[in-house]
Amino acid sequence: MEPAYNIPSRRTVTRLIETQYGERKEELFKKLATAENCWTALTAESYLTICTVCHYIGGDWEMNSAVLLTESLPGRHTADCLAEKSNGAVEQWGIEGRVIACVHDNAANIVAANRPTRVSWVSVACFAHTLQLAINDGFALYLNRVISAAGKLVGHFNYSTVASKALQKKASQATGLYNRQRWAVAAVLSDRTVTKLQDARILELKDEYWQLMEETQPVLRTLKCAPTVMSAEKDVSISNTYPITFRLINAHLMRKEGDGPKVIEFKTKVRSSLSTRMNVQSAEFVSSAPMLSAMLDPRHKHLGFLTPAQRVVADAKSVELGEAVETRRLWSRQTLEPPPSSPAAAAAAAAATQASAMALLLGEQYSTQLDTGIDTDINNFLRDTPPTPGLQPYRLVESEWKKVPQAGKVGATIPLLPRNFGPVRAGGLTVTRLRSRLTPEHVNMLIFLNRNL
Repeated sequence: MEPAYNIPSRRTVTRLIETQYGERKEELFKKLATAENCWTALTAESYLTICTVCHYIGGDWEMNSAVLLTESLPGRHTADCLAEKSNGAVEQWGIEGRVIACVHDNAANIVAANRPTRVSWVSVACFAHTLQLAINDGFALYLNRVISAAGKLVGHFNYSTVASKALQKKASQATGLYNRQRWAVAAVLSDRTVTKLQDARILELKDEYWQLMEETQPVLRTLKCAPTVMSAEKDVSISNTYPITFRLINAHLMRKEGDGPKVIEFKTKVRSSLSTRMNVQSAEFVSSAPMLSAMLDPRHKHLGFLTPAQRVVADAKSVELGEAVETRRLWSRQTLEPPPSSPAAAAAAAAATQASAMALLLGEQYSTQLDTGIDTDINNFLRDTPPTPGLQPYRLVESEWKKVPQAGKVGATIPLLPRNFGPVRAGGLTVTRLRSRLTPEHVNMLIFLNRNL
């Protein structure tokens, strides 16, 4: 638009991208959990994006996330290939042993690639994808036919501007949402000046379809809220996973008065599928990372969704983890102690001698120290009244863990992981037909800068 503007050359743009990539990369060596996703560019070249959620909280206690790298996957997407790429990415960034978990979808190859035999981190399935699979199991009973028929009807009105205008006009003449939708559609389809008879016969929905849509609308609206809440960009903790799962299973998907037989069957199927996919009937889930994260989240620490026996197991697991953290801390302190000949060691010895002399004068029982061990601290943390669930966890964690430092040390080892991997897909938009000449290396740099600057 500006004739005097000189467009930078390809070499200049490439140099700027590479420079910014190097500078930003140096800033992201933080403690990470990973989420990975495979996608295909419009040029039919396959890529693997490793999206990392950096576990650093800024001065304003806000979560930050970043994409590490995007690599070309020319071969088959086997579990061994994906695991090799993931391990290579971790090695390339120098974070071996520091990656806590990887969030992924439920595809068989991705799940297999993140098994303990191939990687060193915890495998966490995307909650939104798991919930969608459970809902699809419920759709398969009756609603798939309704969705297919409704999709054709919506497509007809989107394609025909005449039909769309007629629908808007008819809808404004009726009252009530359900009656307005049904009456307006029927009126437009029966108008031969707008819709052909042949099209009307194909598009017209059966009465049972309209009734089923009306009956399932409340439960579908609730199910829609779950992934919306879980996908909040600034709240990534998986501590919400099991509280929401149990609330869906024990409340929203339970039979209610007035539910029709098909709605009851839909709820039963989704509830059963979700229970199976989230392993809520197994003994292992109580000691899983999402459960421990929920236990150490001030909003969910009461664990009201668990049975008393399950709460006992979860409490024992948290104490066990705390003891392991304390053991590692003591070992680290011993390895970092200065040699006896150093000035620091001499000063420490003098302080110890002075303390011993004071104890000798006043007596060993002069002061009584309360038991503030791991188990006591965690029990005190769990007994406090939980805050409002709608609050952000990070500021709560800051204030709550200051009261119980031992529980804070345990909480620091439990990842505030992303529950969903969906945002990674946006990277595919960077590679279009107009950018088909980009090398995989520069695709990686562009997506990195697009998501991290």
